[in-house]
Amino acid sequence: MKALEFTQAGQAMPDALQKLRLPLIGAPLFIISNPDLVIAQCKAGIVGSFPALNAREQEGEPPLLESWLERITEELDRYNQANPDTPAAPFAVNQIVHRSNARLERDLEICHRWKVPIWITSLGARPEVNDAAHDCGGVVLHDVINDKFARKAIEKGADGLIAVAAGAGGHAGVLSPFALISEIRTWFEGPLALSGAIANGRSLLAARALGADFGYAGSPFIATKEANAETAYKQMIVDSTADDIVYSSLFTGVSGNYLRPSIKAAGLDPDDLPSADASKMNFSGGSSKPKAWKEIWGSGQGIGAVTAVKPAAELISEIDQGYRAACRSLAAEFANNEANR
Repeated sequence: MKALEFTQAGQAMPDALQKLRLPLIGAPLFIISNPDLVIAQCKAGIVGSFPALNAREQEGEPPLLESWLERITEELDRYNQANPDTPAAPFAVNQIVHRSNARLERDLEICHRWKVPIWITSLGARPEVNDAAHDCGGVVLHDVINDKFARKAIEKGADGLIAVAAGAGGHAGVLSPFALISEIRTWFEGPLALSGAIANGRSLLAARALGADFGYAGSPFIATKEANAETAYKQMIVDSTADDIVYSSLFTGVSGNYLRPSIKAAGLDPDDLPSADASKMNFSGGSSKPKAWKEIWGSGQGIGAVTAVKPAAELISEIDQGYRAACRSLAAEFANNEANR
């Protein structure tokens, strides 16, 4: 696929986002995203990403994030040297910009030193984080759930946005992607990704048609060979559909989407869950999720398209084929309609 050279609104695309064979970003998945998955995603031509907090070390040990970045960087460099005509896509690191993240300053310094090409920021927009990324040549994408937060992120120096719409996994928003993308595009011409049930080629094309430059997919990658997820979790993704997704704030303090069967297995009633206070979120230990909820599994609404556990490269190839087929079909229909006008 030809590298993307411009956003749909006409603004030049940052170099780091031009080296994609498919306009797709693999979302950073708590615990699940690891170097194996990121490397497989990048080699297959999409942005692979992981949360910095996934790289956990015991007290007194050297930073695991350092060794993860070394492995990813060196392995992708070797791949690119061996495949100059089809280089890997760049990778991204997700920083949780929350006041309780005691590792943030250290992790920023490590990412700056390794010149991470794409920085994804969540739960807070801070100019100093954007400055650190820009100082080493990085591009910052900030995830938002509404237009108000989108404007704040750009004002504070983010380069692009990830619109987290209804149906997304993790801390999802409640707005329709039609409304959210439309509002952002009235004023913002920069890089824009859409998160929310992006699980196959047709949904990726739909995201592009709405005005997004990229799809942002997470849940389908839970059910991949490389993902650091329990076998039962992967199988639950395969077996479940959109009807099995429950939206709740109980488990982290911020509303998100979770698998109904995992909530039932924990002895809770998915249809009668209490809410939780967002002020209780605490990332000092790497996550705001209490250990009591460690087997409450997150997922977006697009998992009906996931039919088997497979290697990440195979999943990406299927999305790519579906995307191209959908593009051809729509183009042929449009041409036929124009001919018959």
